[in-house]
This record gives sequence, structure tokens and C-alpha cells, in this order.
Amino acid sequence: MSQPINPLSAEFAVAPQLSPEDMAAVAELGYKSVIINRPDYEGGPQQPASADVMAAARAAGLQAEYQPVVSGAMTADDVRRFAQLLKQLPAPVLAYCRTGTRCTHLYQAAATLPPDAA
Repeated sequence: MSQPINPLSAEFAVAPQLSPEDMAAVAELGYKSVIINRPDYEGGPQQPASADVMAAARAAGLQAEYQPVVSGAMTADDVRRFAQLLKQLPAPVLAYCRTGTRCTHLYQAAATLPPDAA
């Protein structure tokens, strides 16, 4: 896998853009779930489509969720949905976007929600 993974906790990490070819390595590293926070084709036609990444993730034994969040336009609904995914998905979870920053902000915002808000 060519992209660096940045663990934020024992149960959660972020990464920059991943590809279908990265999913087997993600599973080998022990991750159980992947959240895709980058909207399809935000980076143009060369960006791997979420459907392709999700199919490869599932083939590697991972659970995968597509939750596109527009860079610089994170909403309260985005944060609540992200918090729900963190509760529902098997851990550890790896989330990715263009650089990992958007996922980091979602994670930090979700951590501030009251336990019953997600």
C-alpha cells in the first residue's frame, strides 16, 4: 500500500485517497471497516470510484460505507452520520478522503457529540 495511515486511536485511523488495489493490504493490516468520505470524482475522472473501492473492500473481507462529505462544507448531519458509522461498523475502522484531514475533522467533531446524539 502506497498511502500512509495515520492512527487517531486504537480503533480508528485516517488515510489519503485509497484505491481498490489497496483494500487487501488494509485488511492485512487488521482493519475491519472502511469509510469513504471523499465524493466520487472530486479529484476528476482519474479518482477511483467509491463503488469500485467498496467492491474490492468487500472482496477483502472488509465492511465498507460511502459517506461523501464536501471539503470545507461539513454539516451537523455529516458528523452525526459519521458517529453512527463508528458505532455500527466493526473496528478498527479506516476512513479516507483526499488527504485524511476531512476524516480527521469528522472524527474529532463526532467525539464531541453526546453519547445519545448519534
